[in-house]
Amino acid sequence: MATYWCEYAWLGGASATADVLIDVDGDRIVGVTAGVACPAGAVRLPGLTLPGLANSHSHAFHRALRGRTQAGTGSFWTWREQMYSVAARLTPDTYFQLARAVYGEMAMAGITCVGEFHYLHHAPGGVAYAEPNAMGAAMMAAAEEAGVRITLLDTCYLHGGIGVAPNEVQTRFSDGSAPAWAERVSALAASPTVRIGAAIHSVRAVDPAAMAEVAEWARRNGAPLHAHVSEQPAENEQCVGAYGRTPTAMLHEAGALDERFSAVHATHLTTDDIALYGDLRCTVCMCPTTERDLADGIGPARRLHDVGAALSLGSDSHAVIDLFEEARAVELDERLNSNVRGNHATSDLLAAATSDGHRSLGWPDAGTLAVGGLADLVSVRLDSVRTAGASATTALETVLYGAGAADVHHVVASGRVVVGDGAHTSLDVAAELSRSIAAVVEPA
Repeated sequence: MATYWCEYAWLGGASATADVLIDVDGDRIVGVTAGVACPAGAVRLPGLTLPGLANSHSHAFHRALRGRTQAGTGSFWTWREQMYSVAARLTPDTYFQLARAVYGEMAMAGITCVGEFHYLHHAPGGVAYAEPNAMGAAMMAAAEEAGVRITLLDTCYLHGGIGVAPNEVQTRFSDGSAPAWAERVSALAASPTVRIGAAIHSVRAVDPAAMAEVAEWARRNGAPLHAHVSEQPAENEQCVGAYGRTPTAMLHEAGALDERFSAVHATHLTTDDIALYGDLRCTVCMCPTTERDLADGIGPARRLHDVGAALSLGSDSHAVIDLFEEARAVELDERLNSNVRGNHATSDLLAAATSDGHRSLGWPDAGTLAVGGLADLVSVRLDSVRTAGASATTALETVLYGAGAADVHHVVASGRVVVGDGAHTSLDVAAELSRSIAAVVEPA
């Protein structure tokens, strides 16, 4: 049993609550009491305490590209070739080391659950490892050691493009067929800190019949289902040219769209696409720092919200790992596009980073500071140069629009303290990042 006293806490709504006592037993919150003084023996959490943040879209190995791909000219497609060069060099051991460091960085940023969109399955040449899920097992073990929960979104990736065979690197991603993918994924086991989900990489990489098989596997297993959707105009053009339909319409025909489905990016949607996501209560995962880094464009977040689609957030390529930056970018990017301020309420953006993100990953009992929920507490300083001057009425807005990952000073994930005084409790994250990245990138 542990007791935490929060100077301010977000219990839902438009403002923070002062003097909140939170009792934790094991991995669950068993008591929440507002308006009380800090009792003897309680752990004092200054600043604003939020529920755990959910990073709904991650490719852990992309973190090795930070600082190596941002400068210069090009597009998503030229960046992709640089990404493939890292993918070609990874092994289960080096990927475990890299992912552990990346998930440690996430923990330090207040992320208590990650959705790993995992498609790097096999050895070079597409040869299966002796343990077919060696790479997925490395991801799950890395998250456990870093102290965060994981939803392994095991990704079906069969083709190098519509009607195109996989290239040399892409053979590492492909199981050859949807039934082979399903057989391999079905051997993965969940745990108290692991969920197994499914993903369709994209309409470029998965044909319509295979999409339907993946969607059926997810439905049969009650698993979250994610897919990259309409990230690039070229993707839409290729899909309409081949099938006469948008990627969203293709996924709908395959039976993928329902309340368990998350469309990642969804940047270039038609009006009909947007209506489908609202009607079927899907989630759209926005990844603004990656979308702007890759010059993808600005997605229609407000229109999606207005029709009833939920929003979640991801750091995707990890150009930055900072869910506060992702959340405010949804609003600020839309201001640039619309010339209108105040498109999204602060509480809605925080919900995207917490409860809605967790729900999209199959953790509906996480993302709120409520009795019975998973015990995730993320405390953010209100006395740094970025956040000083906040009060109970301004704390939420100050953190959302001014704070950064470096302002997170204490993190409890599933009842376990993983960050204290701004440092990870078991990992030297910066040193591990340096070592693990050096092992998988080409020498400068």
